[in-house]
Amino acid sequence: MRVSTLLLAASAALAVYPAGAQTSSYRTAAAQTGKPTRLWTVTAIRKDCTVGDIGGVKVVSPPKNGTLSLSRGKLKSPASFRCPNLETPVELVIYVPKAKFTGQDEVSFETKSADGTVEKHTFRIEVSDKPVAPKKPDQTDL
Repeated sequence: MRVSTLLLAASAALAVYPAGAQTSSYRTAAAQTGKPTRLWTVTAIRKDCTVGDIGGVKVVSPPKNGTLSLSRGKLKSPASFRCPNLETPVELVIYVPKAKFTGQDEVSFETKSADGTVEKHTFRIEVSDKPVAPKKPDQTDL
């Protein structure tokens, strides 16, 4: 009975995420104690450079020493992007460490693109009480 339950759960998982449809990334980030840090931007841009719907974000493993929040808005893709100067709805994944916490934290979440591709992102976040250098204008994660 237990084996059939495991097989049923495994086949249900495969039906939700077909083989090869999910990619994984492992990244590091720096954050200042108590200050918000953008980890990821989910756009509604499809592979053919048309704008669709935002696929969404699902938290897999929440941070132990902070919070993860989502914020919706609109951004314009940079001129160097594969689909330049395209205005798109976005969902920002934002991490805020606890007020007095310093050290390492980790978070994992899945994003779904406008084309339906699922990506798992794991961030190891180094939290310090010192200010974090801002991104240069030409750096983007769109």
